[in-house]
Amino acid sequence: MATNSKEAQDRAEASFKRKEQRARDGAEAMAEYEAAGVALRKKTARLKALRLAKEGAELEAQVKWPAPGLDDTCLS
Repeated sequence: MATNSKEAQDRAEASFKRKEQRARDGAEAMAEYEAAGVALRKKTARLKALRLAKEGAELEAQVKWPAPGLDDTCLS
């Protein structure tokens, strides 16, 4: 009888430890997932800023100021 209760207790403890380990693994995986999402959003924002800066520079380069045929006197 003592053997059955000892074995049952050992099985219960093993089951509990497995469940604890799964919970820790799940929490770690969720933290990694969230960190990857934050990194992705930061990277996207950085690339968007670079793209907008490039587009702004290209647009500025297209605009000729003063326009051909105008002199500095008409700018005042």
